[in-house]
Amino acid sequence: MKIAFQGEIGAYSEEAVAGLYPLAEIVPQISFESAFDAVSSGKLDRAVLPIENSLFGSVHQNYDLLSEHDLNIVAEIQLRIRHQLLATEGSQLSDIRTVYSHPQAIGQCRTYLREHLPNAEIIPAYDTAGAAKLVSQNGSSASAAIASRAAATEYSLVTLAEDIESNHANFTRFLSLARPDDEPEEGLSEESISTGNPKTSLLYAQRENVPGGLFKSLAVFALRDIDLYKIESRPLVGSPGKYIFYLDLEGHQEDERVKNALHHLKEVAASVKVLGSYRSGRILG
Repeated sequence: MKIAFQGEIGAYSEEAVAGLYPLAEIVPQISFESAFDAVSSGKLDRAVLPIENSLFGSVHQNYDLLSEHDLNIVAEIQLRIRHQLLATEGSQLSDIRTVYSHPQAIGQCRTYLREHLPNAEIIPAYDTAGAAKLVSQNGSSASAAIASRAAATEYSLVTLAEDIESNHANFTRFLSLARPDDEPEEGLSEESISTGNPKTSLLYAQRENVPGGLFKSLAVFALRDIDLYKIESRPLVGSPGKYIFYLDLEGHQEDERVKNALHHLKEVAASVKVLGSYRSGRILG
């Protein structure tokens, strides 16, 4: 199998891919959208992409891309994120004037940056490993990157500070995406196959914004004692003031009570798109 992830070699996403598909060929992509496109077109078999972080919240772009593309969620994994402040050999913390990293990583380390590098310029990069690569290439002792230990090794950087995330209970949830007509899931690590209860993810839009409308749509699950793990709203493109809702819920879409709830939801919603049923992901790291 060929698996897409967003970023450079040494990115956290690469670690998530290896945790799910240890025997796969890993193929870096420049952006989340290019990873979606690579799988949609059949060029690659899967994309493993982040969807939310326990400190800095949701990766909204990927929620929007799930709505735009016809891909199914087939697996997930929770990755423990440990951020390092990396710089070139000989650099000191007092030398640092510029820090590069992905906006999510910057947000996850904002307490450290405020306390230890209050005067440094913080510059967003498209990827944590890409930030490390940039610092390695420019060779300046005044530049640093927030990235992983793997990135430090890959780009021959030294660690100025370890585990600088604002809270050490820092986890990112990654989803594995496949085409709907693809073969049944294979190649997953044994831990990923056997861990976790079934869950289903879906997107839906309400018919209209009226008092009690959201309550009525969510009641189809409450009436059947189906636990909702997560609800996320995103603007409905082309309809100002309206929203599309992303749900993670307990159970497989073929379970009788979930099937009945989805049938009921289709009666009260303008549109419903089931993104897939899969097992809750194990924690890695």
